[in-house]
Amino acid sequence: MSAPAIGVLALQGDVREHLAALAAAGAVAGTVRRPEELAEVEGLVIPGGESTTMSKLAALFGMLEPLRTRVAAGMPVYGTCAGMIMLAEKILDPRSGQETVGGIDMIVRRNAFGRQNESFEAAVEVAGVEGGPVEGVFIRAPWVESVGAEVQVLAEYGGHVVAVRQGVALATSFHPELTGDHRLHRFFTDMVRSVQ
Repeated sequence: MSAPAIGVLALQGDVREHLAALAAAGAVAGTVRRPEELAEVEGLVIPGGESTTMSKLAALFGMLEPLRTRVAAGMPVYGTCAGMIMLAEKILDPRSGQETVGGIDMIVRRNAFGRQNESFEAAVEVAGVEGGPVEGVFIRAPWVESVGAEVQVLAEYGGHVVAVRQGVALATSFHPELTGDHRLHRFFTDMVRSVQ
């Protein structure tokens, strides 16, 4: 099997953990901060962090339009937590000036599961991921309010959608990179291989 080149958007957030999880999943992982680095990867992870800050830094680094262009052209992309918000077409209660990359026809609610001190872990059954539930780490996590017809719901928790896929775009409310379970990163790496 090939080892696809997958970048992690390294503007803000838990970049190191994603790099380690992608390497364990069989990818060649590297950081992406500039448009020329984005051009060299076959897929991209947008990590958790603070979605408003990430949006502003993406604009500052000249990354928003290149990201939108690559995602619209079919580059595989996986967003976790704040990354899920970045992949949404619409955010409920966005902060002033907050922008998204888009790519998944969904509306998300920021911090839907509560504040930092209300963070929790839970077992989540994710469609297409074999081997039983994954451990979901929810930290100021969003949830998906609604999805378009092309979006496949992969997981729900507490009656709310927490994992979705549209084509080669994947998003989870939670952080699989913090658990040592690399199945979701393998799932995404296989998505990247499918379009090589």
